[in-house]
Amino acid sequence: MAVDLAPPDPGSLFPVPGVELGVAMAGVRKANRRDLLLMRLGVESMVAGVFTRNRFCAAPVIIAKRNLASQRGIRALVINTGNANAGTGEDGVARATLVCEGVARALGCAAEQVLPFSTGVIMEPLPAERIVAGLAGAVADLRADNWAAAAEAIMTTDTVPKAASRRVCLAGGEVTVTGIAKGAGMIRPDMATMLGFIATDARVARGALESLVRDTADKSFNCISVDGDTSTNDAFVLVASGASGVVAQSKADLAVLEQAITEVAVLLAQAIVRDGEGATKFITIRIEGGRSIEESRRVAYAIAHSPLVKTAFFASDPNLGRILAAIGNAGIADLDVSRLQLYLDSVLVAANGGRHPDYREEQGAEALAKPEFTVRAMLNRGQAAATVWTCDLSFEYVKINAEYRT
Repeated sequence: MAVDLAPPDPGSLFPVPGVELGVAMAGVRKANRRDLLLMRLGVESMVAGVFTRNRFCAAPVIIAKRNLASQRGIRALVINTGNANAGTGEDGVARATLVCEGVARALGCAAEQVLPFSTGVIMEPLPAERIVAGLAGAVADLRADNWAAAAEAIMTTDTVPKAASRRVCLAGGEVTVTGIAKGAGMIRPDMATMLGFIATDARVARGALESLVRDTADKSFNCISVDGDTSTNDAFVLVASGASGVVAQSKADLAVLEQAITEVAVLLAQAIVRDGEGATKFITIRIEGGRSIEESRRVAYAIAHSPLVKTAFFASDPNLGRILAAIGNAGIADLDVSRLQLYLDSVLVAANGGRHPDYREEQGAEALAKPEFTVRAMLNRGQAAATVWTCDLSFEYVKINAEYRT
């Protein structure tokens, strides 16, 4: 059960002019489920993306990066669930190419103008023929107000669809930002989430859009962890259709647009953590007083990735030694532990290298028993800070991943 996360209200998801979405049942892995999403983009659309740094990156990642670099003008995105098409070698690239060619025929564009994305089981051949056959249904379903169905169609072990919208005013008028994402396990992004797609109808230059996608990923999807594993298929794509005619060019307009896009991305990223496989708690880890953001984030992830810490969170057990040990193992050789302060929510639990004299264990247990709480560590060695969002590690997580392929 997701932590304080409800399915999005379809009425709250604003259509983005210049972007149409269609879903279909292709039977990629299981029958009678929506597992195929097609996004058709207007001819003026600009597209930018960031992708996994896992060296075993999936075939669709290889093709998507190549097609983006060609700068031929992306006209469509095609996403399937149930099969990751990763660890499949040259055959996987060939099968993903067949899907792109099928989309090109269906929409009247070039295969190089299609970005493919896949998620699901690794090291199994992609049933490209089923996906191509399912494209007719996706094309027939294309419409601008289909974001809720699209969010459902890209789910794998997710229990809740993930989508969000914003509208903001720029100097030239109002623009829309709407996005969807999927992810619940194998989440420790090294650029983005497993799959995330955000679109706006603002007109944005290519260089500015590429900066926006990198900056947004760093403030959102690069700040989450469910289990510390980086997927082979991670991708985050930002589309600017330009259909509103409103140009985001000035620093002021770009700042307003970036804030809206980041707000949507943060909501999607946090939704992934809230829906983490088997998660019962949503945890904010805040590290302050670091010498750099990188150092602060390293400490935050040391806590977020520790199975001992995460299982203690699941049990509502304020086992402070596990948190301190994770901080000490973050790779900061000159960390002065006598200066560190550790809080659970507002309760100071450790200082001067040990338990704070006023701390009582029932205070820690009370904090950890809540579905949402904050772990805050003050390193007191600089001015930098970083925030990471994570979840606990439960019995259900083991069960889901033990039975994932059965």
